[in-house]
Amino acid sequence: MNPHPIGAESWTRAARAHFGGPDETLLGLAETDLDAHRQFSPGAVALTTRRWLTLRLVDGHARVVSECPLSASGAATLSDHGGVGTLDWLVEGKLQARWEFRLGLQPAVQLLVDAWSRLIAGEGAQVSAHCRSCDVELPTGETLCEDCAAADETPPSTLTLLRLWRFARPYQSRLLLGFGLTLAATAATLVPPYLTMPLMDKLLIPYQNGQDLDKRLVSLYMLGLLSAALLGWLLGWARTYVLARVSERIGADLRTTTFDHLLNQSLSYFGSKRTGDLMARIGAETDRINVFLSLHLLDFATDVLMIGMTALVLFSINHWLALVTLLPLPLIGYLIHVVRDRLRRGFERADRIWSEVTNVLADVIPGIRVVKAFAQEGRESGRFRAANQHNLEVNDRVNKVWSLFSPTVTLLTEIGLLVVWTFGIWQVSNDEITVGVLTAFIAYISRFYTRLDTMSRIVSHTQKAAAGAKRIFDILDHQSNVPEPAQPKSLPRVEGRIELEQVGFRYGNRQVIRKLSLDIRPGEMIGLVGHSGSGKSTLVNLMCRFYDVSEGAIRLDGIDVRELAVADYRRHIGLVLQEPFLFFGTIAETSPTADRMRRGPRLSRRRARPMPTSSSCGCRTATTRWWASAANRCRAANASASASPARC
Repeated sequence: MNPHPIGAESWTRAARAHFGGPDETLLGLAETDLDAHRQFSPGAVALTTRRWLTLRLVDGHARVVSECPLSASGAATLSDHGGVGTLDWLVEGKLQARWEFRLGLQPAVQLLVDAWSRLIAGEGAQVSAHCRSCDVELPTGETLCEDCAAADETPPSTLTLLRLWRFARPYQSRLLLGFGLTLAATAATLVPPYLTMPLMDKLLIPYQNGQDLDKRLVSLYMLGLLSAALLGWLLGWARTYVLARVSERIGADLRTTTFDHLLNQSLSYFGSKRTGDLMARIGAETDRINVFLSLHLLDFATDVLMIGMTALVLFSINHWLALVTLLPLPLIGYLIHVVRDRLRRGFERADRIWSEVTNVLADVIPGIRVVKAFAQEGRESGRFRAANQHNLEVNDRVNKVWSLFSPTVTLLTEIGLLVVWTFGIWQVSNDEITVGVLTAFIAYISRFYTRLDTMSRIVSHTQKAAAGAKRIFDILDHQSNVPEPAQPKSLPRVEGRIELEQVGFRYGNRQVIRKLSLDIRPGEMIGLVGHSGSGKSTLVNLMCRFYDVSEGAIRLDGIDVRELAVADYRRHIGLVLQEPFLFFGTIAETSPTADRMRRGPRLSRRRARPMPTSSSCGCRTATTRWWASAANRCRAANASASASPARC
């Protein structure tokens, strides 16, 4: 159910209709969706140069229902708790008005608070919001930056496939070999039709007219046809083998590079993506690109060469008949141009919808115990059926376009062949060409139109591959918002002093931590207690640098953690997560310690000895433990930093 039956324009008109004079202007307006009892109720709050206005729906129309005058001693405070945002207007510490809303509307309300702050300070600068996708600063109240909005709306371009060259460059010598083999194989397949001309005109037709048949010459022509067929087969096999190996390696490199790049992203990136969608991109999309490179692109290159070389042979035999042969080409080219854009958008949308199916699987299979514990098999089955039905409907629309396009191309090629037969018979009747020339022409034209029909069918495969490539490069183009420093500082020895200086953090536009300062000495244990959503786990995530602070700084032994290499910094941290996660396999297969023990017997024996304590080896160990609890549940996260010598 949509809690906003009217748009922002209606609220704005209602607010302006309530103005007291021409000197009153609207500074900002934000929609709200909860009433005083926290029930869904569409409304809005507006800030003018004189007052705050509360708007509600009255008899289906936007109306101002209350107002509060502005005051120099007033304060607008924004807070959130339990998924509900609250804007309070206080004068001299006394509450004058309150508006509540879901957190999805908080960015627009934040702009109202910023507008009030600028009005009091006499400033005109605009406070920025943040993109909900990439978290970059925005100068307006929009939720998406231009790049993310363009990525969401722009259909994939076929030119995206050219970006795969960075993965093909290491294999360019084998690609050149494959192209040479393709050229030679195509030339070999053009030989048999050419040999049919003298075979018909010099041997078979004279033999029908009573002349003797030269069996030696017939044997030579048959040997030539057989040799051309065997040579074409051999070259075709070599071409397919070489290019298939190259395409497999390109696909493997693409998968590895994408996965490695994905591992370097921050947690905020994974928080905005569905697991099934990422799995589909790395798995299904890369496999689709691999099939396109190994099969369809190879066939397309062969078709282009075949059409080009066949056209040259046709013009060398008879240019008038060759021109008649090319008549369907403009119509077929126009059809490809029209259908290509529709297919491109359709396949890109089909890929996104398919991710909905994989998302359901990624949710249900890992959580199957919860599904069964609450007897939700029917509900999850319904979710899967709905996602699958949506996928079916989208693919039906794509297939409707494709089912009309492919037979139309076939019909045009058949009409072209009929025209060539008609024109060729007329030329034979006028003694302008021989029967052998017409026979060779028909053989060439059959191959020409067959390749043309096959080449038109590659449109769907190309657009599918382009859609997949776009989704892959969406991952590769995304830069982590926890970047590595350009010149990282080293951590030769860690004492364990942790300082938080005026730390602030927000998820998108939602402020979670505000101006928090702590000074934790080495070995000191502290406790953090608060309600759910107050930021306890977020603070641990910031300590581990899973996210970077929005404001302030976190320092380890006086060094800002953003100046340290991420891997070097996390090497000094031990973390006990709130939720256990089991990787598939045995302990020996999944434990890094067990992996190191398998490297050699010396290391294995060394690790088998009891580890010395700090008192026995004289090592200084600094440990900081963070304990967080809420209500009757106790959740622990242990982060430790140690400075033990390497031989401990």
